[in-house]
Amino acid sequence: MGWMARMTCCTRRMGSTCQTWEMTHFWLISTAATRSCGWMINDTSLTEANSFSSLIPTSPSSMLNQYKFEDEPELRDLFITVDDPESHITAIETFITYRVVTKTSRGEFDSSEYEVRRRYQDFLWLKSRLEEAHPTLIIPPLPEKFIMKGMVERFSDEFIETRRKALHKFLNRIAEHPTLTFNEDFKIFLTAQAWELSSHKKQGPGLFSRMGQTVRAVASSVRGGVKNRPDMFTDINDYMETFNQKINLLDKISQRIYKEERGYYCEMKEYGPIHTLWCASEEDLVDSLKGVASCIDKCCKATENRMAGLTENLLPVLHEYVLYGEVLTGVLKRRDQIQAELDSKVDALSNKKVEKDLLTEEIGNLEDKVECANNALKADWDRWKQNMQHDMKTAFLSVAENNIHYYEQCLATWESFLTSQTVDLHLGEDSEDKP
Repeated sequence: MGWMARMTCCTRRMGSTCQTWEMTHFWLISTAATRSCGWMINDTSLTEANSFSSLIPTSPSSMLNQYKFEDEPELRDLFITVDDPESHITAIETFITYRVVTKTSRGEFDSSEYEVRRRYQDFLWLKSRLEEAHPTLIIPPLPEKFIMKGMVERFSDEFIETRRKALHKFLNRIAEHPTLTFNEDFKIFLTAQAWELSSHKKQGPGLFSRMGQTVRAVASSVRGGVKNRPDMFTDINDYMETFNQKINLLDKISQRIYKEERGYYCEMKEYGPIHTLWCASEEDLVDSLKGVASCIDKCCKATENRMAGLTENLLPVLHEYVLYGEVLTGVLKRRDQIQAELDSKVDALSNKKVEKDLLTEEIGNLEDKVECANNALKADWDRWKQNMQHDMKTAFLSVAENNIHYYEQCLATWESFLTSQTVDLHLGEDSEDKP
């Protein structure tokens, strides 16, 4: 890819002054991303480098903005914002609530704007109700309840902001879904006051009831197996096994690289001032030491910006699709459970001469249920795959552009320093030559 060649060239020119081991870090994540695209052999839009060359201009600053994706989003009539987190401390628990603001032009809403406050367990309730109503649709994932990978402390500003963004994306993905967006529980979640939502929750099945249904469904699927699974769903299952392996690997590598980058950033912040302090005892090196300190400070700021780019554009996308992998695995198991139930009834009909009419009716109902489940998953699978490809392309392009900008900025900083030192060196030599 063009940007890899440019950065390799930049690294060679910078030499020992540019901390070339950083380049190895970026190469590692870029290589991992490229290799991981192997699980999308049929998705040539992600794996063929030539598909980028004719569409993207050579200027890094315009690369991401000029890239055009197919299927522009349709006009929206539902806009949701999650913001303004508030901490609540009671005698038995501490929790955070978030403001959920909804603006809509839909006729089924009594007002055009709503503002409610929701806590994490309310989002969990919504997700469980969506899964119950649409067992073979791909429900967007929620961020984990507890802290991930020891990156930040629970209830820290960083953790709360990361969760807020994930909850915001969760609701907007539902709003953009052609089926989920019209779910009645979703509407109640967006519009009901806290006491109204609490009352509505009591009308549905309890947590342990839902857990029991899930356990029984999975156990039935595992015990009975699936005899007549359509080839398409076998292919999807195989695809997801490879997808989960690769996306988990990318997520782990990216988190590790970010952690090392933070360590490097902290070292850089201490490294620059040492040169400034050294000036007091080295009068003849004052200009050089101050120049190095200035370069390190500028590179430190550039590193901070690059880290911000990772946390904004890459890490959340990778981790969301790690969670999507778990969601899809559950959806496939639920589809298989419905298929296994149908298979068991067909076997029972062939082995029994009594209750034939009752079994025939049950089989007819189950055949309709399987067909609905298959059609729902087929449509949602195509939609999910398209969104995944768009999100991955956007994330990788953003990483590429951020890194090009970072290395060009560092290169310009050090080249400016070298130029100034070369000029000073020549002036010093000329003055020494004069009698």
